[in-house]
Order: sequence, then structure tokens, then C-alpha cells
Amino acid sequence: MVNITHKSNTLRKAIAQAIVKVSLPETIQAIQNRTVPKGDVLECARVAGLFAAKRTADMIPDCHPLPVEFTSVSYEVGAMEVTIFVEIHTIYKTGVEVEAMHAASVVALTMYDMLKPIDKGVTIEQIKLVEKKGGKSDRKKDLEQSLRAAVIVCSDSISAGKKVDFAGLVIKEKLEKVGVQVPVYQIIPDEKEQIQQLCSQQVSDQMDMVIFTGGTGLSPRDITPEALEEILERRIPGIEEAIRNYGQQRTPYAMLSRSVAGLIGDTLVLGLPGSTNGASESMDAVFPSILHIFKVMEGARHD
Repeated sequence: MVNITHKSNTLRKAIAQAIVKVSLPETIQAIQNRTVPKGDVLECARVAGLFAAKRTADMIPDCHPLPVEFTSVSYEVGAMEVTIFVEIHTIYKTGVEVEAMHAASVVALTMYDMLKPIDKGVTIEQIKLVEKKGGKSDRKKDLEQSLRAAVIVCSDSISAGKKVDFAGLVIKEKLEKVGVQVPVYQIIPDEKEQIQQLCSQQVSDQMDMVIFTGGTGLSPRDITPEALEEILERRIPGIEEAIRNYGQQRTPYAMLSRSVAGLIGDTLVLGLPGSTNGASESMDAVFPSILHIFKVMEGARHD
């Protein structure tokens, strides 16, 4: 299965359909009058769909087991067909469209099995996804923006050439994957004045984001949060909380990091951990959702 451990839980919804066509008008009448010999077709098929929704991962090899937190099976009965709709919700890291289509197909198959003794011309058609919400497609507008970021590595040892930077490069790579240009990548020592001066310079250059990595720990030279806090105009504690909560689910030491986030004018400033894993996980925790902040500052309403 695809690795989804880097993703965060969000509300996911999907609606799928299937159509059962009959060859005799009497078949529809029997369904509606509940006179099909094998039983109440719509209710039996509904129960089968509920079971199918919860057992999708057992049938489809690449599907992740996930908590199915809502399932609805509904019907539109026409003159010569029954259209099935299955809606599924979950709060998880991946979508439920396959679960919805699997359930719709099982509902249709159950109806076929129950109807075949009275109608040999029953067919199943148009098993398809009708709607999905909660995935990347919902954030498409956020990804269509033209944004620039500066990545600044704060490290005495790396700036002195004693170590090689990996965290800054990981941040740069992840930014570029979501369409953010990174024209500035710089390494500086853990010096308060230099951090503040470089940040102010990038703000003056109208950089959309300035992302610092390093200096967020608890050693005597870790002063990035203190340096940034003095010049930030508006703190954004929700971003900081999201980063630490995400990290704590992956390592018990994330609570020791002092990541910081805020605005200077219209520039988003982040101070992220200096370890490669810490920087990578911090980016995964808030990107690309964090890009919505620029839509909000333009006056777009929250969805």
C-alpha cells in the first residue's frame, strides 16, 4: 500500500452510484410492493452495502483500512431502473471514493441476485464516483497562486563548513513540489541580529514566505524563536500547535521544539526545527493547507 503516514487526518466524503436496469415493468412493481420472492430487495441490498463499505480493505488489496464513520444508501426508482447512491464519510488520511464505489457495486449485485429469478434481463451499469471532498482537489485554488519563499538555515556548524545542510534543502524541495518558487536559500550562524536583519530584508523584498530552519531547540545557542518573536507583528499559534501536534504523533521529542509562526506585513514567517526529520515533518504538517493564508489576506472567505 502507498505510504500515507506523512498525511494528516481531514474530513473526507464521497458519493458513488450504480444503476440496476430491469427488462420488465413488473420487476419494478415487485420491488416497490416488496413481493420479490427472495425478500425486500431495497432493504436487503442496503444492509449488504453497509457491510461492503466496512470491508473494502479486505477486498481491494491497495486500500487502507480506515474508520467508516457514516454510510448512507439511498435509491431513485424509475420506470425501468433503480439508481443507487452511496455516501460515505471518514476523518482520515485518505479518501473513501473506493469504499463508496465498492459499496454501490455490492448493493447492485445484491439486487441482481434477488431479482434474477423473476427477470433474466437485469443488468448493472454506470458504477462511478459522483462526488468527492476533502482531498487535494479541494485545495486546488491554494496551489494555483504565484508565491515566492526564502529558506534560511540557522546553524553555527553548517555556516562554518563543519556540517552539511539537509533540512533547508528538504524545505526547499517540499516548497517547490507545491509550486512555490525559492529564489533565496542562505546559511547563517545562530546570531540574533543577523536573523532579524535577514528576515527584515526579505520582507522588504516582498517575499511571500521566509522560512528559518534551526535554532528552535533548547541549547544556549538556539535563539531563532526569540529573534523572530521580537519582530513578528501577528503570531499565528494555530500553525505552531499543528506542527507540534503532528510531530508528537511521530516522535515523543517534538514537544521540546519551539517552532514559531507569524506575519510581518503580508509575509508569512516560520521558524522550524533544524533536524532533517523535524523540518520535513513540520512542512508535511502544514503544507499545502497553510497556503490558504494568502487567499485569506486577499479577502477570500474561509470554506
